[in-house]
Formats: sequence, structure tokens, C-alpha cells
Amino acid sequence: MTKIWSDETRYQIWFEIEAHACDALAELKVIPEKAAKTIWKKGKFNAARIDEIERTTKHDVIAFLTNVAETIGPDARFLHQGMTSSDVLDTCLSVQLARASDILLKDLDALLKALKRRAFEHKHTPTVGRSHGIHAEPTTFGLKLAGYYAEFSRCRERLVAARKEIATCAISGAVGTFANIDPYVEKYVAKKMGLAVEPVSTQVIPRDRHAMYFATLGVIASSMERLATEIRHLQRSEVLEAEEFFSPGQKGSSAMPHKRNPVLSENVTGLARLVRGYVTPALENVALWHERDISHSSVERMIAPDATVTLDFALNRLTGVVDKLVVYPNRMQENLDKLGGLVFSQRVLLALTQAGVSREDAYTLVQKHAMKVWEHSKDFLTELSADTKITKHLKPAELKKLFDVKYHTKHVDTIFKRVFG
Repeated sequence: MTKIWSDETRYQIWFEIEAHACDALAELKVIPEKAAKTIWKKGKFNAARIDEIERTTKHDVIAFLTNVAETIGPDARFLHQGMTSSDVLDTCLSVQLARASDILLKDLDALLKALKRRAFEHKHTPTVGRSHGIHAEPTTFGLKLAGYYAEFSRCRERLVAARKEIATCAISGAVGTFANIDPYVEKYVAKKMGLAVEPVSTQVIPRDRHAMYFATLGVIASSMERLATEIRHLQRSEVLEAEEFFSPGQKGSSAMPHKRNPVLSENVTGLARLVRGYVTPALENVALWHERDISHSSVERMIAPDATVTLDFALNRLTGVVDKLVVYPNRMQENLDKLGGLVFSQRVLLALTQAGVSREDAYTLVQKHAMKVWEHSKDFLTELSADTKITKHLKPAELKKLFDVKYHTKHVDTIFKRVFG
């Protein structure tokens, strides 16, 4: 990923854009065909020399063209015919972002593969579902992971769409009118560079495309943080239903030898904040002056490499966490039983309404015993079975059947089919 944003790669893309444009111009008889071939054959660049020239010109594209001209000779006068700097810069950025997308898509594929494997591994592993951080009703750990798989599948679809939207080429000259260059050149270069033609480039490619791209990266980062936060919560000592793999010889704290901390998930959380932080500048880049200004340029030179490199690293890190995540089914069962059966309160409520009790009265009856269990660590089934107002409608054997965790997981296969096909 870092190679995509290196000076060498950037200048190589610039050269290819210029050389392909010369080929198209030669086809149109605007420049000699021999000159176009010479440019490909002799054209070279040197990053250090470009930097040296730019210290005088204060213009990167001119410095690049000057350096390349030094290697080509007289035919270099045909470079950049009818083009403007943004034709090179914007088209290059499109190529770089498209290439970065391809790496990120592979990263997402690896994460999805890990999530799918672990989801099927724990498809029927019962665990407590939580709302507001409080025990709610039973679910399975596999369903948790299936939800993340579905979410990252959506992330992948968004990135595919964002890649398509960002991969456009603009070779339209000053203020985008094609006054000094034929539209055929743009079409030719676009095809050679694997891009689509920008319908209207006002000398620059409209920045709504870039805003959507970085917003998509921000959404991916947010989904990553959600998964990382779940793992961090599950690793808390009071919960400890799952934890990051702790390798032999690893140390958790300089002061406390017993510590095993979710440092990788915390790292992903922090990196996600950085990637989201690049979204607002990208949105603000949309509103450029008239046909163009360069207020977007300094922003993109920072956020394009930073956002893609950071997300690439974070996705690989998160995939490793999921792949090696240590899961504790026995602890999940202990926590599921921790509230003395309260997680089955809704089943009791509904059974009472089915037996003829009004919902309001049924709720009052169930909640009264639920609160005793909550506050005094009683057993929920025992408390319910001792209340004649309840047993009048539900026999003890009927009540006991309501405390079956399998009732809550009977549609796991249905959900898995929706997610995985």
C-alpha cells in the first residue's frame, strides 16, 4: 500500500499518462508518431532531480516535465500538448485510489473469511445477548459473528461502488473545455489507465467523488471499531467470554504480571478514529472556487496515503484478532445463567397472555418476581412456581419448559442462510 503513494510510483503514473496522451495525439496527427515512440523509449525521471528543479519552479508538474525533457531531447516539446497540471494530477490520483481500493478489497475478503469460519464454528454456542450492556435474552456467539459478516459484506459492496466512482480520467485542458486537446485523447488515456471518462471536468475531477470515497473508508472504519469494541467488552475480567490470543512470552503490563489486555482491539479502535477524521476534510474539499482552486490539493496529499495505509494496516490487524480469538463457551454459559433465569422473562410474560391474563397484569406479575431475583439473587423459576396467581394459569411443568435456551436459537439456521446463502 505504501508503494502506491511513493514518489517513484506517482511519477511513473504521471509519465504513463503523458506518454499515452502522446500516442493519442500521434493518432490524431497532432504530433509526429516518431516523437510519441521516442517519448516512450527515452523518457526517464529522477525523483531527486525533480525535487531540485521544483525548488526553483515551485511547481511539481513543471519540475517533472523539465526533468523528463532532459532525457528525451527535442521531441519533449510534444509532451503535455493542450493539457493542464490537473489532467495529470487528478488522473493519477484516480489510479492510485483505485489501486488502493483493490488492496483494501482483498483485506476485507480476508476479514470476511475469518468471520465466516468463526461464525460457523460457534453457530450453536449459546451466549447472552445484551442491550444497554445488560443481559437481555439468549443468542449464540455464531449469530454475533454472522452479524459482523453481514456488515462487512455491505462495507465491501460500498467500497466496490466507491472504487468505480473514483476511477475517472480527466484530460480536458484548462477549465475543462478541450479547447486545445481533442476529447479522443481523454478517452484513449482513460482506457489505457483502466479508468472511465469524467463527463464534465471543470479542469479538475469533481470532489464529490473523493468525498464519497473517503466517507466509505470512514464507514468501514466505524464497522471495524464496533467489532473491536465488542471484543474489548467480552474480554473484560467480569465477562471474559472471549479474548485476544496471548502468545507465549507476551507481556501485558510493566507493573502487573497478571495482565492480559485487548491491546490489538484497542489499537484498531484508535486507528478507526483516525480514518474517520479524514472524512470531514474530504467533504469540505467539494466546494472549490469556480472551475478550480488547489485548496483540496494539500488535503488530499495528506489524507489519501494516510487513510488507505491506516485502513490497510487496521484491517489486517483485525483479521488476525478474529482468526486467533480465544472463545470460552463455558464462561458464556455461566454468564447466561448468572441472573438466575431472568433472561426468560419474556417467555413467561407471553405464556401468561396466551393463558388469558391481560398483558398489563402479566407484566406486573412477572416483573415483581424478576425484581426480587435481581435484588436478592433468587432463582426466577422457583419464585414464579411459588406464586399461585401464576400457577393458576401455568403449571410448574409448563413454567419449566419456558426456560429452554434452545427456544431462542431455533431460527439460527434461517439467519445463517440469509447471511451466507
